[in-house]
Amino acid sequence: MEKTYDPHQIEQRWYQHWEDRDFFAPSGEGQPYSIVIPPPNVTGTLHMGHAFQDTIMDVLSRYHRMRGDRTLWQPGTDHAGIATQMVVERQLAAAGQSRHDLGREAFLERVWEWKDESGGTITRQLRRMGASVDWSRERFTMDEGLSEAVREVFVRLYEDGLIYRGKRLVNWDPVLHTAVSDLEVVSEEEQGHMWHMRYPLASGEGHLVVATTRPETMLGDSAVAVHPEDERYAALIGQHVRLPLVDREIPIIADDYVDPAFGSGCVKITPAHDFNDYQVGQRHALPQINIFTIDAKINEAAPEAYRGLDRYEARQRIVADLEAQGLLESIQPHKLMVPRGDRSGAVIEPYLTDQWFVDLTRERQEDGRPGGLKAITEPSIEAVRSGRIKFIPGNWDRTYYNWLENIQDWCISRQIWWGHRIPAWYDEQGRVYVGRTEEEVRRKHQLGDAPLTQDEDVLDTWFSSALWPFSTLGWPEDAETLRTFYPTSVLVTGFDIIFFWVARMVMMGLYFMDDVPFREVYVHGLVRDHDGQKMSKSKGNVLDPLDLIDGITLEALEEKRIQGLMQPKMAEKIRRRTRKEFPEGISSIGTDALRFTFASLATTGRDVIWDMGRAEGFRNFCNKLWNAARYVLMNVEGEDCGLNEAPVELSVADRWIVSRLQRVEAEVREAIDGYRLDLAAQAIHRFTWDEYCDWYLELAKPVLTESDNPALLRGTRRTLVRVLEAILRLTHPFMPFITEEIWQRVGPLAGAQGETLMLQPYPAPEHNKLDEDAEQEVAWIQAFILGLRRIRGEMNIAPGKPLAVLLQNGGERDRALLEANRGYLKRLARLESITWLEPGEGAPESAIALVGEMKLLLPMAGLIDKDAELGRLDKERGKLRQDIERIGKKLANPSFVDKAPTAVVDKERKKLAEQESALAKLDEQYARIEAL
Repeated sequence: MEKTYDPHQIEQRWYQHWEDRDFFAPSGEGQPYSIVIPPPNVTGTLHMGHAFQDTIMDVLSRYHRMRGDRTLWQPGTDHAGIATQMVVERQLAAAGQSRHDLGREAFLERVWEWKDESGGTITRQLRRMGASVDWSRERFTMDEGLSEAVREVFVRLYEDGLIYRGKRLVNWDPVLHTAVSDLEVVSEEEQGHMWHMRYPLASGEGHLVVATTRPETMLGDSAVAVHPEDERYAALIGQHVRLPLVDREIPIIADDYVDPAFGSGCVKITPAHDFNDYQVGQRHALPQINIFTIDAKINEAAPEAYRGLDRYEARQRIVADLEAQGLLESIQPHKLMVPRGDRSGAVIEPYLTDQWFVDLTRERQEDGRPGGLKAITEPSIEAVRSGRIKFIPGNWDRTYYNWLENIQDWCISRQIWWGHRIPAWYDEQGRVYVGRTEEEVRRKHQLGDAPLTQDEDVLDTWFSSALWPFSTLGWPEDAETLRTFYPTSVLVTGFDIIFFWVARMVMMGLYFMDDVPFREVYVHGLVRDHDGQKMSKSKGNVLDPLDLIDGITLEALEEKRIQGLMQPKMAEKIRRRTRKEFPEGISSIGTDALRFTFASLATTGRDVIWDMGRAEGFRNFCNKLWNAARYVLMNVEGEDCGLNEAPVELSVADRWIVSRLQRVEAEVREAIDGYRLDLAAQAIHRFTWDEYCDWYLELAKPVLTESDNPALLRGTRRTLVRVLEAILRLTHPFMPFITEEIWQRVGPLAGAQGETLMLQPYPAPEHNKLDEDAEQEVAWIQAFILGLRRIRGEMNIAPGKPLAVLLQNGGERDRALLEANRGYLKRLARLESITWLEPGEGAPESAIALVGEMKLLLPMAGLIDKDAELGRLDKERGKLRQDIERIGKKLANPSFVDKAPTAVVDKERKKLAEQESALAKLDEQYARIEAL
């Protein structure tokens, strides 16, 4: 092995080896275990959320593969309709063209060309992360097989009465000219205004005051609503007001939707431009008056004075006209949530338009034909309530229930060109025909050569991804892969798409496969920065996982974070932040250290706070494992490792580490099975670093360097390699590259057979190898040595200075253990002598440590300069007191506590507690030395 661990020398080489030999394909005769990857956008690049999620899935896949399960991790990407079309349209715009200049067919050819050239970025990055997906089965939501599945589902749902076309209110992006899903709408609080307007009563006797944040929508008002129990307006219900500027009479209606305590208690109702108003309008059969064009300009339904104006230009003119007519009561500052399209940044408008919908709200019809609620929604709820699907953590089922129980019909059409075109055709009379192909439509409806035009819209991306668990496995064909791996075992996903993806996969899986799409849903949190802030380009706190793997200079990191900013004025702020966080850039930590960091953070909590220090610590863990392997190989290669028939003798240290291995194997398996990867990572780290490297390797040295007992030497060498080999198997799902590299040298010495570590059996505890006596004996040795090391540290005694220790109050067991392990103690504790004090014998002035009832006495005469040591401690205590006072003042400042992010405040509180604890220990140490 190379002297220095270099991840770049091994990672890509081993991944290519695994992929070339098809090791990621399902194998073995065990139980099927399958995961479908949440399909990343083909336009995308790997971000911290992907890397975190993919680490979890790969750990689970590698673990089950090593357990002998027939494991499939199904890869694929999503065509990302809007996002992909925007990329190609920007390219055309740079050349002075639009998609309409090319026409639909030529534009789609251009998109496919771009996809073939640039669409594989994220799959290359998945390889860098070590993702053991079966690339031979890679799917794309627009490939031929998945496109067939999409058409099949659409047609069947339509024929079952569960898809319809109708005019409904949707989220409309006036820049992209398409409906968008709720997930593609980002609502953030912004400063705006509330306009209070006077609506004259039609009777000419007074007026009502209504308030709105969007005065331009008044042009489409259909009513004014009051609460039915509001006594102020009871006599006016059923009367009319004259709509200002439009001069149209609209009714005064009563509806429970109105909050009588808000504003004047009167609400303008605009059914075509507000989701709540739409529902009120449905209840009262109000006209739906759309006053916007597709690009949010005023249309022909409004008075001529406003036609053609942009919505915000119209707002200014309307407000001015109201004021001129004495109908503007007041304007007040008002904070409101503004919905913006996540792709275009434009303010989203509720817009009334013809769209295709999946019916999710209709009751089962009397004749027994399927209805939305009974056919799709209720079975999806029951699948979780009955335990057929289990959420982990379990509290997420409430989010799932809440959405399904309050669900609205699902708008599945989008007004773009890139995507699955809706399989519906219209004749010259506007009649619609749905079928898998135009030929099928003509044949089924006997249309002959009658002119037909296919619907221009495409399907929502979430429609095709809702089929992902079964469409990727070969449906609608009766494929062997589908029969074997459906239902899948677990879905690993973020909490933010339980509504949009998880629930819809359950709906479609139950409806078309008559079974759930997955048995468990492991819900992970978002990856946030060290201050608890969500990572975003606008905040300048985004980290690219490949930059952590490969390293990046400060200058390159600054430039990367600034690229693509919508607000250039943020650039300097981002530079300052980056320089503060990473003054020297980011050093390479390698894939294994990054993966192990993610695993250590994978609790069942909601958020994951990224800790760069922890990542660097796990790079050190990789170094520790590498150096331990080099030491072992130097001592066992070419030597008898006890694999033959020769007698083998195990030392107490050998028996102890083998026993401890059984316990950690059980602990790790239990943690992974319970989706507590953080606990599994902690157990592996603790055992490898603390028990194997720091203790066992040191305990093995006396045998390796001093023993002339061949059986004992064979036993220690065998234990060294077999426990190390087990550690490699135990750790492999978390850190696949370094473990494979080391295993290739260690495995054969331990008697392992096979070409790769990733197909070796995962360690399982053997209870007959538990050895309580050895564990208790080594615990006694550790307590003895640690007690003396503590004294060295507290008294500032040089680590290499030999010590003379006195023992007092020990029992027969202590005496026996001392005699059996005197060599260990003298070597590891750096002792020149160990002497028992007889009962009643006085002891010199000493520092004391305890091992059970036995006292370890370390005479201080000549070991330390008491006055100098007290001076040193006093200086350290003074510095800590200053830090404690400074942090205390900060936390006592209400302005800091109330305004700083919660994570920052918590970090300061944690720091204060640590400083106070350190001061208390120094005070104790000072008192002990002072008493000498």
